[in-house]
Amino acid sequence: MTKRLFVGGIPHSITDAQLQEMFSKFGTVVSANVITDRDTGLGKGFGFVEMETDEQANAAIEKLNGTELEGRKITVNVARPREERPARP
Repeated sequence: MTKRLFVGGIPHSITDAQLQEMFSKFGTVVSANVITDRDTGLGKGFGFVEMETDEQANAAIEKLNGTELEGRKITVNVARPREERPARP
């Protein structure tokens, strides 16, 4: 069963491939997505990574949470389900 992780505080220049490479040291990365601004195409400073197993995800959280990436302190934790929001008018 895969485990989805939230990665916050990442530099705006980080790509999906770089995020995947960073987490692949801890196991199999099912997917890695940096969330980008639809107007500028720049990263919004956070993304999501899916690891193949809970053990791999926990190892990544333990080793990467609170570390620095290009001068920014990153946060890595288990992603919460997306909250339902009312539709925009």
